[in-house]
Amino acid sequence: MVYLAGLVGLVLILTAEARVGNSSESRFCTESKECLLYDLVCKNDDYEVRHYDSVKWVSTDEEAYFMDMATYTAFRRLFNYITGSNKAGVCVCVVCCYTDLFEEKKKTWGSSVFTLSFLLPSTHQMTPPQPTDDKVYFTEMPDMKVYVRSYGGWMMSLTSSVNSMLLKRQLDKVQATYNKDYHYAVGYDSPKKILNRHNEVWYIVEGEPVCPTSS
Repeated sequence: MVYLAGLVGLVLILTAEARVGNSSESRFCTESKECLLYDLVCKNDDYEVRHYDSVKWVSTDEEAYFMDMATYTAFRRLFNYITGSNKAGVCVCVVCCYTDLFEEKKKTWGSSVFTLSFLLPSTHQMTPPQPTDDKVYFTEMPDMKVYVRSYGGWMMSLTSSVNSMLLKRQLDKVQATYNKDYHYAVGYDSPKKILNRHNEVWYIVEGEPVCPTSS
């Protein structure tokens, strides 16, 4: 699974390539100066289709029975990295959003490995400071299109599962093809934000995206 972070200091060419840019271009990122940007392909009342360019994230894995348990430990590990626990001793601040990767074939009573990720800011997209914790590593999200369902409140195991089910139901209804092995749970707000929170569920598009007008 995957999570996101932002910071000041735009490098214009890099920003154009990595699509990590000014938060004023996004209505979701209200607590940071940078955000993960995208191109809207199409949308209806049930979901939207977005195109994301390839970007680099800092990630960590944690095994647990529920997302909430894994996220707590993984979040602290990544927070330490972005606030200076890295070989350069620099702040990679400030968290704007994050992703958690869910396996669809999780056993009912078994544990799963959750991957939590923060987006690296534009100044560190090319050469991020190396982690001091061997459980922290870098991942690169490929250029991709995703089906997206948005919802408010807090991102927890229950709310994420319900919204992923609702999105799958709509996609199956229109016979859309998508990767059914896993999905992303995406959050945009820090724990201190109480109102107007924004969360999403992503499924990766396979083939041509389907986005009919809702009736």
